[in-house]
Amino acid sequence: MLTTAGLDRLGIRVPAHDGARRLLTAFAKPIAAPSANPSGQISPSRAEHVVKGLDGKVELVLDGGACENGLESTIVDCTGARALLLRPGGVTRDALAAALTAAGCDPEIDIAAPLGNDENPLAPGQLASHYAPNSSVRLMAKSRDGNEELIGFGTVQGAGKLGLNLSPSGDLIEAAANLFSMLHAADAVHAETIAIAPIPVDGLGEAINDRLRRAAAPR
Repeated sequence: MLTTAGLDRLGIRVPAHDGARRLLTAFAKPIAAPSANPSGQISPSRAEHVVKGLDGKVELVLDGGACENGLESTIVDCTGARALLLRPGGVTRDALAAALTAAGCDPEIDIAAPLGNDENPLAPGQLASHYAPNSSVRLMAKSRDGNEELIGFGTVQGAGKLGLNLSPSGDLIEAAANLFSMLHAADAVHAETIAIAPIPVDGLGEAINDRLRRAAAPR
């Protein structure tokens, strides 16, 4: 019950991180691994984010360095006739389709619609509002409006107290790695609004835009 949240299924994490794999090998038993942040808030991508979010609630934090990808895991429901993408993440849709093809399965992937905040999700990150900073979030911003903290991307320069840019070169891998860390930093300066430059939707951009839509959704 504790590992299924009352549902009839559970999710199996397959970590790529060497530190996580070494921990699993050393412990040699099943580990229940919920997300390391309060539900609904910005996900951590560094140990200090975990400490800040869960201060006094955990006894130990293993610091394996900043997350290489920066986004949470991709969650796929394979219990039906076709794969259902519950949450886009570090493994892109194209990579999933290639894996399904290699396994002799239908490579077409359906995507689950966002749920209302009063509905019960099948997996983390399905609610319309999630991954949200304390500041409000404005998307598709090409310039700063008033006292906003603008996080840029590509040729759209960051502006405000921090002047952050997810990737000056327009690299989606770099943008994904920086996303949550920069949201944490922008939230920490107590901006009333965090504005985010447009992000392409291809590749990792699908997951980045998914997180930003949920961060900007009404709460």
